[in-house]
Amino acid sequence: MRLRSGRVDTDASLDKATIVKAEAQRPPSSSRRRSQIKDEVVRVKREKVDQDEEKVVSAPKKKAKKAAVKKERVPRQEPSDWKEILRGIEEMRANKNAEVDKYGCEVFYDESFPPHVCRFHVLIAAMMSSQTKDPVNAAAMGRLIEHGLTVESMLEIDQQELAQLIRPVGFFNHKAKYIKQTATILTKRAGTEGKVVDIPDTYEGLIALPGVGPKMATLVMNCAWNNTIGICVDTHVHRISNRLKWVKTWNKNNPKSQDPEKTRAVRIILYR
Repeated sequence: MRLRSGRVDTDASLDKATIVKAEAQRPPSSSRRRSQIKDEVVRVKREKVDQDEEKVVSAPKKKAKKAAVKKERVPRQEPSDWKEILRGIEEMRANKNAEVDKYGCEVFYDESFPPHVCRFHVLIAAMMSSQTKDPVNAAAMGRLIEHGLTVESMLEIDQQELAQLIRPVGFFNHKAKYIKQTATILTKRAGTEGKVVDIPDTYEGLIALPGVGPKMATLVMNCAWNNTIGICVDTHVHRISNRLKWVKTWNKNNPKSQDPEKTRAVRIILYR
């Protein structure tokens, strides 16, 4: 406040400044507070919209997918001299003097037994043949048949006793367990009491049994059911097929690649 003499009323000025400061420090009224909150909400929403727009602008555009081009299947060319080689193999095998001819699974199809029992014998012989020499497998089969080799007898026998009967075939403890499990599966599969318990008559049914692989299933289909569905590929067929250049599934620099399944996957089936 300015006095007539031109001097400022310092007391009045101080009072006004004090009032303004007090007003600034006073808590806002409820209406004013609501207004401030509303303004803050609006500001946050605007910032979020701006950020979303920036993301949309900066997001990289997705590349358009190219139409899949279907590759034409190149027909597999058969080896030029395979027929000549096959004739040579047939001549070499004409005498049937190999161990597999004496002790192979088919020799256990003894027609003095009922057909379903013969087929079970062939299946068990195939299951025990892996990692086992043919004479050792044949001796184990002889002991089993003498004991009484039927589905029912394999259900009743103790697993440890069975393991000792088939010893020393390779992995005899595992194979004893598989034989017991197979007997149980075949019995349940037969269903009603009095129905003949038989082995599966399909490749899919056989390969579903414990301890039965692709080679065994193919072998059993041939020897037990007289149904040739393919070639049994073991490590020897795998090796010889590559040496004859019928397949290219052998890598001498990679021992892990020496897998007969790779040769079997080629699905070489010779029709005559």
